[in-house]
Amino acid sequence: MTVTNFVETISESIVKAREKRLMRLVHSDPMPKHIAIIMDGNRRFAIDLGLNPIDGHEYGRDKLEELLEWCLDLQIKILTVYAFSTENIRRKTKEVDRLMELFNDNFIQLANDERVHKHGIRVRVIGQRELLPDEVQEAIQKAEETTKDYDNYHFNLAVAYGGREEIIQAVKDIAQDTLDKKVGIDDINEELVSKYLYTHEIPDPDLILRTSGEERISNFLLWQLAYSELYFSDVYWPGFSKIDFLKAIRSYQLRQRRYGK
Repeated sequence: MTVTNFVETISESIVKAREKRLMRLVHSDPMPKHIAIIMDGNRRFAIDLGLNPIDGHEYGRDKLEELLEWCLDLQIKILTVYAFSTENIRRKTKEVDRLMELFNDNFIQLANDERVHKHGIRVRVIGQRELLPDEVQEAIQKAEETTKDYDNYHFNLAVAYGGREEIIQAVKDIAQDTLDKKVGIDDINEELVSKYLYTHEIPDPDLILRTSGEERISNFLLWQLAYSELYFSDVYWPGFSKIDFLKAIRSYQLRQRRYGK
């Protein structure tokens, strides 16, 4: 065994030991039911490796596959990821086109994924899907239709999503229903507004996690995050490890959630 191989073996053993210890700790306290993630840093990750920035999205897709496995292992029932914002549509055409190809492939894959059917994972997309190419909309419909009767786990992808746009659309819908006498002015409260959001069937996140070192929410789940715990990781999304994920969950578990009381 070379010195390099020996060092790699030792490093791997240390990582596995840390992961095992963190797993024991997170299993000792209640797990968050709903985790939402802002997957940031794909392009910067690729640039650091000397690759085309667009290639970073493929690494990010592979990391999302891993994340789904981690959530199943930990029995985290609801996962929501910020995959593509309304602002992202303004990026360079070549990058957006590649992202649309990945979305199309991924939603078709989800519809046929044995893991999805084995664990009863319901797939849903939140956002302005009408802004997406027809083939992506069709792939989304296939994934949602195929999994609509599942209720063990929920996997929500925010695509062409913007938190302000979501709230504006809810206000418009409530205004229209008020004009149509379906809703009275005194009926408008937090519970009613929540019913008009894209996430009306989904509980608010317990934990919102953002990678890449940026400490902002970037127009994600602005209504729903009112009492969510926030966690920021300085690791780019494709480099996000299971240990990073467990550390975020452990941080959540050690906080006292007072809900303003």
